[in-house]
Amino acid sequence: MGGTDVTDGWDWRRGGETPAPARPPGAGAPPVGPPTMPGADRTPLASPGSGPTPGWPASSGGPTPGWPASPVGPASYGAPAAGGPNSADASAWWSDALADPWRDPAAPTAVVVPGVVAPGAEPEPVTDPDAPGRPTLRHLLLIPVITALLAGTLGGALGYAFAVRGGAGAAVLGGAPAEVPALAQRKPESLAGVAERVLPSVVTVRVSSLGGTSEGSGFVATADGHVITNDHVVAGGTGKASVVFNDGSTAPATIVGQDAESDIAVIKVSRPGLRPVEFGDSDALAVGDPVLAIGSPLSLANTVTAGIVSALDRTMQAGEPGGPVRYYAAIQTDAAVNHGNSGGPLVDGAGRVVGVNSTIKSLVAEGQEAGNIGLAFAIPINQAKRVTQDIIGTGKARRTVIGARADGPTGVVGGGLRLAEVEPSGPADGAGLKVGDVILKINGRPMTEPTDLTALVRKYAPGSVVTVEYRRGSTRQNTSVTLAADAK
Repeated sequence: MGGTDVTDGWDWRRGGETPAPARPPGAGAPPVGPPTMPGADRTPLASPGSGPTPGWPASSGGPTPGWPASPVGPASYGAPAAGGPNSADASAWWSDALADPWRDPAAPTAVVVPGVVAPGAEPEPVTDPDAPGRPTLRHLLLIPVITALLAGTLGGALGYAFAVRGGAGAAVLGGAPAEVPALAQRKPESLAGVAERVLPSVVTVRVSSLGGTSEGSGFVATADGHVITNDHVVAGGTGKASVVFNDGSTAPATIVGQDAESDIAVIKVSRPGLRPVEFGDSDALAVGDPVLAIGSPLSLANTVTAGIVSALDRTMQAGEPGGPVRYYAAIQTDAAVNHGNSGGPLVDGAGRVVGVNSTIKSLVAEGQEAGNIGLAFAIPINQAKRVTQDIIGTGKARRTVIGARADGPTGVVGGGLRLAEVEPSGPADGAGLKVGDVILKINGRPMTEPTDLTALVRKYAPGSVVTVEYRRGSTRQNTSVTLAADAK
């Protein structure tokens, strides 16, 4: 039974074997097999506390006379006892055999061998997955993230619900908002900033006449309500006018005065809180400077167009057939100007008024409606301011004269205008100019047409001193002329 030494000492209370004593030489082999329960054909083991049974070890575990000592410790079922049957220190009984009297001798014996831990090695720690743990940084970060996601989802759902309820579709138009570019920030010095600042001072002017209503533009010049516009806007009117402000409100106006030859008129409105424009210096302009034209072209109020100064001192002679002839040395611009812009301001890049929009050039045939082709002209504000002050102060404007008249270009090399008349005791006569002299330049500005002399002289105020370069015969000379006001 699991070994070479066969034992027959069964303990039915333990289920194991008690090794049999060694057999003397010549003795027969003992019967093989487990012992029987009490009452069987074999003699049972002695009960606890009884005396020794002849031929078997005593219950006390001591040696039987004539037999060697029993092996050490009990043997497992089916295996020999450790140390062999002849071990001197072996016990004939299981150590706890007496404590388990109901042990089934047919049941196998379980031997539990404890695991051996290697010296110096720590056992692997075991963590209970269900045990509550301390929250980690990852868990703490997840809480606000999840909260933000839930809030965003709720906000998006509410926004969508309101959009659908308000009639908007489900489609999302445009991209994600980005930083506003510098050109779209509308700084005060930008064109948009300039327009925003000037527009409240620009008005639409309407004047009633026998033929209907004339409409143009204007701008507030004084805080007490004086408005500058063109003479041809109010010409032929009955004296009744009205203005429409930037906010759409209207106010009645009266005509203070007008000057046909300079094409400047002044009207006045009674309204508190008016904001006058800031005036610039038209003599400080340079070709290429940025400008804005503001007004009501074709009855489109509060229209702003942009361009540059295309030319300076562009002498103009304008007027309707049978009407007065207008002369001025204009500021030319490519800013879009159309009918209805007349009388509106031309402002520089700082928002200062440098001119009064007055006329345009067009390619249309006679009788057709003219439109913008990029050739517009404005009266220099220095001239318009002087005329306005004269009208407000005296009701009429002074004209600046040189006291001479030219009959046309010479047609010779070097050009110039030949003087056909010089008024006695006039400014030209006082400077030594004579009939037949050829005026070449005034303040460095070449003279090519008769209108140049009249228009350029009217640019300056009476009393201004100008330098005149002229030719007498073959000699070039310079003289200074003090301009004067017309006697009428």
